[in-house]
Parts: sequence; structure tokens; C-alpha cells
Amino acid sequence: MSYLMKGFKGHSPVMCKIAGNLFKAHTLKNTLGISEQQFKISRASSQLSSEKANSYSYIIVGAGSAGCVLANRLTEDPQSSVLLLEAGPKDTLLGSTRLMWKIHMPAALTYNLCDEKYNWYYQTRAQRHMDNRVMYWPRGRVWGGSSSLNAMVYIRGHAEDYNRWSREGAPGWDYEHCLPYFKKAQTHELGPDRYRGGNGPLHVSRGKTNHPLHRAFLEAAQQAGYPFTDDMNGYQQEGFGWMDMTIHRGQRWSTASAYLRPAISRPNFSVAEKTLVTKILFQGTKCIGVEYVKNGQRKKVFANKEVILSGGAINSPQLLMLSGIGNADDLKKLGIPVVCHLPGVGQNLQDHLEVYVQQKCTKPITLYSAQKPLNMVRIGLEWLWKFTGEGATAHLESGGFIRSEAGVPHPDIQFHFLPSQVIDHGRVASTMEAYQVHVGPMRSTSVGWLKLKSSDPKEHPIIEPNYLSTERDIWEFRQCVKLTREIFAQKAFEKFRGPELQPGSHVQSDKEIDAFIRQKADSAYHPSCTCKMGQPSDSTAVVDPQTKVIGVENLRVVDASIMPSVVTGNLNAPTIMIAEKAADIIKGLPSLEEKNVPVYKPKTLETQR
Repeated sequence: MSYLMKGFKGHSPVMCKIAGNLFKAHTLKNTLGISEQQFKISRASSQLSSEKANSYSYIIVGAGSAGCVLANRLTEDPQSSVLLLEAGPKDTLLGSTRLMWKIHMPAALTYNLCDEKYNWYYQTRAQRHMDNRVMYWPRGRVWGGSSSLNAMVYIRGHAEDYNRWSREGAPGWDYEHCLPYFKKAQTHELGPDRYRGGNGPLHVSRGKTNHPLHRAFLEAAQQAGYPFTDDMNGYQQEGFGWMDMTIHRGQRWSTASAYLRPAISRPNFSVAEKTLVTKILFQGTKCIGVEYVKNGQRKKVFANKEVILSGGAINSPQLLMLSGIGNADDLKKLGIPVVCHLPGVGQNLQDHLEVYVQQKCTKPITLYSAQKPLNMVRIGLEWLWKFTGEGATAHLESGGFIRSEAGVPHPDIQFHFLPSQVIDHGRVASTMEAYQVHVGPMRSTSVGWLKLKSSDPKEHPIIEPNYLSTERDIWEFRQCVKLTREIFAQKAFEKFRGPELQPGSHVQSDKEIDAFIRQKADSAYHPSCTCKMGQPSDSTAVVDPQTKVIGVENLRVVDASIMPSVVTGNLNAPTIMIAEKAADIIKGLPSLEEKNVPVYKPKTLETQR
């Protein structure tokens, strides 16, 4: 620079002024150029560092039965960071489960089945095979998901359900590969054996009331010719016995209690409640994160490894479709840009339908008196003080599984017995001393679907279960009523049996039973199979047997929606198993396996029992 200035030394002041101005302009341009470049680099780098601060190894959508399990298992690796997003609130008040008694007191379960605060409160389309009734579907929207709302019945399903999954396109999901994950999850109060776990986070117990009506039900079933089974989750599902429940020391033992709270202090784990995920983010077909709304603000968060949907059989397919994964024609009609044409999303919807057969009780021993205001206060106070008494059970302590007819290879009808009367999902108070059985077919042939109503994430999807659309399903329900009546007519119930309340003695012919079923059957709250697991060559499959969404990268679904077909029993235990097994798949671990585990088979299929 000094050399250039020297060159003008002997020239006129005007020339010097021109040269000086030229030099200033040149220097300014260079300086500005450097600043602009530096600014661009700095802005990009700050964006990257902010994205890094706003990114995790895994993002899990939904803190329900599957999401809590995954969050716990994936944060066992200190190198993996996990963000768990839940649309609903926490399941505690001021950090206390006791203060949130409506969730954690087992006997209080109907409160939340009818309360929108912790519940998505879905409604189906009018069911044309059920007198155009609109069916009510409660689903959990709270820490623990539906495991914070359900009746706490722990049923795994039959071994053949999982062998069927393998045949339906999900190799590695047969009974030998699933049983170890049921066991890994579980601590059974009766101790471990070949079927039960003894060291898992999920505490499972048996009922403590020993109620005379439960004993009468089990005795009556045996008088009707059915076997007693000492563990319907073990060697022999078929028969009647005492049911396992996810209750521990008098409290509901949801996946929030079993898996989420024990992991919450880990430094690599973050959880957000009241956070609605509205969209999965993609670069082409590569999933990179999610968009969500919290406190009215729309935000984005990024995943270095994977996004995992665990919203359940309604929310997971809904979020896929909102994000451009589903039937391309349907998405285009709603103006949603298509990321991947996957026509199976939302299809294959399966559920269990059930009906209550109710009998008046001649003795004042049912739960009717417990539902009177003063007794409810007494029961509530005892539970709040000691977690004991009538508040410490859901009272669904006995049940069973039978085959509907000769030739059926394993049970296809389930019973839950209750020493009380339930009206309209518990939304209407019981009116008398009565007992009932919840009974329904397990592998119905009616299959439904769900679709988006609009591109608004807050709007519930259209739910079409298509109940009772086949002759086989109608026939099975007739059998349910006839076989229940036969059990209730046995000698064991003689000293308790009053008139039949429902269907009622006037309902006798097949036509009358069919009409009763259409009017009174309701969902058992087991929606499933809407993101079916299968082979990529299967046009109806949504995820592959590794739980990865077909056609895109870095996206999985892990919840009841990936079941290829519904299992023989309640869905909470199988959903927890799915998540335990998926966690090992995600970590790249070889699957656990237990070979040659014996499973009961009837001596002959020539008779129904």
C-alpha cells in the first residue's frame, strides 16, 4: 500500500485526491466483500449449531404404551439422545401420582374413559350394520397413553397369533421370537418361570378380592365343561382362570410408571408434554425431523438418526398421511404434497367388538353399594392413605378364552367377568345389584379403514371399523350370547342368579339375538393394524419387519398399528412387547429367541370344548 502512495508523490493535489478516492473505494469494496462472506459463513454456522442444539439421535412421537418403552430402552445407551413428544399432559400433579388419583387408582378407571382431558375421545362413522350407531372410541392422550386409561388387564394373546404374523409377512415375529420380549418386560408377582418374567419394569399381579362372584364364575365355567387354566398367558390360554393385571402395590402400573419415570433423570433424555406433532419433515424421501405446536407456537426439531411414530393405531397413520405418506389420490384431494405413495396407510383397521350379558344378583354382594357417595369417599380415602381396599383393583379379576365351535384350532372368544353392572362405558351409573360378562369374538373378519377428514392436524380422522359386515362375525356373536347364557345357568350361580337384564328373557331367536347385538355391542377399545407390518412387495404393507416405513428413510412406526392382524386378547401387553423387540432392532442387537416352548393344543378338534 505504501508503495502505491509513493507513486503519486510528485503529482498535483487533484490527482492525489482522485487516487485517494479510488483507493478508499477499492479498500471498502474488499472489506465489504470479506464481511459479507464472513456473515454468510457465520449465519450458516449459527444455523447449524442451532439445529444441532435442536436435534437428537431419536425423536419419538407419543408417550404411550410403546413410546415410553422405546424412550427408556434407547436412552440406556448414553451416546444416544432421545426426545419424547406427547400431545397430552403429565399423569402426575405436582409430581405426585396420589394426587392424580383418577388415573392411578385402579377402581377409578371409568372417570378418564369419559373425560376429554386425558383422552382423544374419538367417534366412528355411523355403523350401517349396527343400526347406524356412532361408536365411542376412547384413546389415551396423557403420559402412558392408553395404559393410563385401560382396564389394566394383562393378556398376551395366543402363541398362534405370532406364528400367523410370521406367515403374513413378518418373519422374526413368531412366538419363539416374541415370548422373550414379553418376559423381558415383565416382573410377575408369582415369580419367573418358562413363560413369566421376573426382572422387568412392568409389574403384573393377580386380583386380591377373592370375590364370591368371581369364584362362582370360574366354577360355573368348569361345570359347563371348560378347563381351568392357572395362567392364560402361559402354557394354556384356553379355559377360565384368574387374570393378570398391570397393578402394582394397589396402583395402576402404566408404561409411564414402569418405563418413563425411571428414565426421566437421564441426561440424554428430554420429554415434552402438551406438544402436538403436526408434520414429519423430509428432505426428498429422507426423514429429518418433525414440526410441532406447543403453547400456540409452531416449531421444528431434528433427528440425526430416526423419527419413530408411537402414536397408536389412529394417530400414527393420521400423522403419516398429514406428512404426505399414504394413498396419493387421497392426499392430492386434500392438497397435501405426496412424499411417498403408500396405499396401506390407514387401511386394514381391526378391533374387538364386545357385548355385556348382565344378570341381576339376588344378594347384596356386587359393587353396587360401593358406588354410593359415602362408600366412594370411604374407598377413596383408604386408597389415598394406604393404596389398599376396593379402590386398589379394577375388579376385572377373572376371565377366559374358548373356541366358538368344533374345528377352531385355538380360542376365538374372550370373557371378562365383572361383579357389577356397566352402562354406556360407565358414563351412566349402575342402577341395581348385578353382575356381567364382557364377551366378544377375537378374530373378526370385518376389516375397516381410517382416512383424513382434512389437512388440519387437530381434526379427527374419519374412522370406519365396518363392524359386523360379514355373516361369520354375526354368527360368532350369536355364539357368544348362547355360550355365556349356558355358563350363567350353571349350579354355581344358583344362589346369586336373578332375572337376566341383558339381553333379557324375551330375546331368544337368532333374529332377536342379532338385533340385540346390533343395538348393544360396543368397542373393546382395541384398534390396531392400520400401519401393517409386511414385505415391501406387499402393496398393503406400511412398515417392513424391521419396523421401517417402506419407501422412505429414517422413519419407523412402533405401536399397535403395525400388527399384521389383531391378536387373541387385550392389546396393551402385545404393544409393550412390540416396543421391547423394536428397541433391540433399532440398537442393532440380534433378536432374543426361545425355541421349543410347549403350547397347549386341545386333544381333539371334533368338539367345541
